[in-house]
Amino acid sequence: MMGVLGVRRGLEWLLGVYFLSHIPVTLLIDLQALLPRELYPIELRNLQQWYAKEFKDPLLQDPPTWFKSFLLCELVFQLPFFPFATYAFFKGGCKWIRTPAIIYSVHTMTTLFPVLSTLLFEDFSKASGFKAEGPKTFRERLTLVSVYVPYFLIPLTLLLFMLRSPHYKYEEKRKKK
Repeated sequence: MMGVLGVRRGLEWLLGVYFLSHIPVTLLIDLQALLPRELYPIELRNLQQWYAKEFKDPLLQDPPTWFKSFLLCELVFQLPFFPFATYAFFKGGCKWIRTPAIIYSVHTMTTLFPVLSTLLFEDFSKASGFKAEGPKTFRERLTLVSVYVPYFLIPLTLLLFMLRSPHYKYEEKRKKK
């Protein structure tokens, strides 16, 4: 029994770290593609530009409208959820997090499908609709995808954990007659 409890607490801590680390990544890097430049000091703008050029990330170099819509969802829906999820998973055993965690995980995985598909299959040549420099080789594509794929795999793990863990399943309470 202690082994199952240890695995559950280990996974809860991993999820707590994920959500805690997601707060600064969202605020300081991701949202630069959506919010006015003036909100960010030059050092953070340089960091975001370095990443976008180094990893040839066309979505952050010159974000298309559809990607900005995902960032708006990240700002409005996901960012407010991160502190609650951080608390719930570090504390452990908070059954109230189940439904919001399922919604978050499904939403995030859904937005990652077009992102990953674009990074893997889009023609980033000058003839395409992308103005920014994208990955040219298969290796460059895999490197860039490796940055995004944890944001698919961890929500997938979260979804399976919430659906399969007996600890997070609601028990139906029946009225006594």
